[in-house]
Order: sequence, then structure tokens, then C-alpha cells
Amino acid sequence: MSHDVDTDEYGTLERLPDGMSVVRYRRRLAHPQQKVWRALTEDAHLAEWFPTTIEGERTAGASLRFSFRENEAEPFDGEMLVFDAPILMELRWSDDVLRFELSADGSGCVLDLTVTFPEYAKAARDAAGWHVCLEQLGCVVSDAPLPWTPADRWRVVHRTYVELFGPEASALGPPEEQGRVPREGDTAQ
Repeated sequence: MSHDVDTDEYGTLERLPDGMSVVRYRRRLAHPQQKVWRALTEDAHLAEWFPTTIEGERTAGASLRFSFRENEAEPFDGEMLVFDAPILMELRWSDDVLRFELSADGSGCVLDLTVTFPEYAKAARDAAGWHVCLEQLGCVVSDAPLPWTPADRWRVVHRTYVELFGPEASALGPPEEQGRVPREGDTAQ
């Protein structure tokens, strides 16, 4: 593992005793909690950073349907596990669980994203995807243009995650080796 990498930015990876893996990210955003909450939950904002649509009610227990905007993969089902505005949204995104938690931090806020998933072999691939999504979210709430294409940025960030997590965390390889090329906002799911 490289010691020059800011783990606040790149997050941490943990293998759980039950075989699941967890990647945790923390982002300090210089924007009010309400503004970031809207970017996390409202369709118009999600389209700019989240890899899929989120169809279904924003209430705990609601069934959800996720579709890639460019049809790069089949739609899939999930569930809203927790929805406590403007603090917490946790959802099952296929086999993964995504937990977005906001807390006030002065005039801004802190976003903690926890991604729990069953396959350690996809850790570097998906961590790079969520990392890029969080960077896109930062641009969305700042009303700033993306300084790169998401697919190009994913390739750069993925190399860092392979270094951080080790080769066994990238056994599935990049999305293009699986018949898919990453697209804007893609987490290569």
C-alpha cells in the first residue's frame, strides 16, 4: 500500500468475517447539508453524478428499480432501506448496500458513503467508480464543470485502488474487459 495516498479521499476497504467487503469514503463539502441532500436524492441532480436512475418512492421499505441511462447494462432491482431526510439514505443497489450519511460541519457538511458488497474481487473496480461518482457530486453541488471525462478519470483512479487494495481486489478487471466500457457516472456494476 502506498503511504502517499490520502485515505480520506480514497477511502478504506475492510473485509468482514461474513465474506462481505466494505469501502468507506468521507468527503467534506463546502455546501449546506440541504443542498447536498437534494443532490443525493432528487432525480435532476442524480442524473449528473449517480450511475443509474432511481425509480421508486423515497421511503424506507420501498421497492426500487435502477436503470443505466445509456442502456449499458440491464435494469436491476433494489430497495430503499432507510430514508431519513436530510441525514441518511441507505439502499440496496442489486447485491450492494449504499449508505449516504450527511452531518453538518460549520457552513458545509460531511458526506460519509459506505458501500457494502459481496465480491472482494470487484473492490478496486467499484471503488474507483464510486470515487469518480463522488468527484462528480462535488462538481454538481459546486455548479462546476467536470475537468475530465468520467471514463478517463475512472482508469486513472482504478490504478490507485489496485495499488491500495492489491491485485486480488481487481481480479474482475476493468469494465471494458467484461464487455462494457465505462460511461459517465458508471461504477461498472
